[in-house]
Amino acid sequence: MSERPSAAHTPPAPAPGGQVPYFTEDFHRDFHTLLRWRRDVRHFDPAPISDSLVDTVLDAACLAPSVGNAQPWRLVSVDDPTNRKAIAENFAQANARALGGYSGERARRYATLKLAGLQEAPRHFAVFCDSETPQGHGLGRGTMPEMLQYSAVLAVHTFWLAARTHGIGVGWVSILDPQAVIEQLTVPRTWKLVAYLCVGRPQFDSDTPELERLGWQARDAVCRQILQR
Repeated sequence: MSERPSAAHTPPAPAPGGQVPYFTEDFHRDFHTLLRWRRDVRHFDPAPISDSLVDTVLDAACLAPSVGNAQPWRLVSVDDPTNRKAIAENFAQANARALGGYSGERARRYATLKLAGLQEAPRHFAVFCDSETPQGHGLGRGTMPEMLQYSAVLAVHTFWLAARTHGIGVGWVSILDPQAVIEQLTVPRTWKLVAYLCVGRPQFDSDTPELERLGWQARDAVCRQILQR
């Protein structure tokens, strides 16, 4: 944020509780750069990151929007070596099953991909959605109860962007048996696993997705198409 805009671009009056921020063109460019460099990280520097920095990022994540202001995300810091080993074994088994779903050249290429940074990342977070949270009093999810999980995903994305502004990378591990994670971490069975995050400083940075660099899948123009009805 920077200087106030000219009269020709005066923003709306502030709502009760604070002044409306003005975002400069420099900020717009920086934000677009942040989105490009967010990237899913698989190669981590194992050096620890400070608790204060993690707390800063977690505070930002909790500013994410949520249906009915339910704030259904529940984060578990996975620090115990036994739990981490179990998660790594869970991944290895799920990854082997996933490999069995491919054949030929695609199977060969899949086997070469590094799909998790579980061994190197200094911090692990399991992100759950509390499907029975009383917060929000059910507002906005009567016809779409999955909105709770979508809200938890928004918290993950906010965490991810906030981490990147501090030079911290995030890797989202989805090749896991979610029920086994719930049992291993002994969280309530009403919680649903949304994401397992590896967190730490990247060994190297790139603004191109690793799967694109390795030729697995390029970005598709369909993501920009808008249907007209």
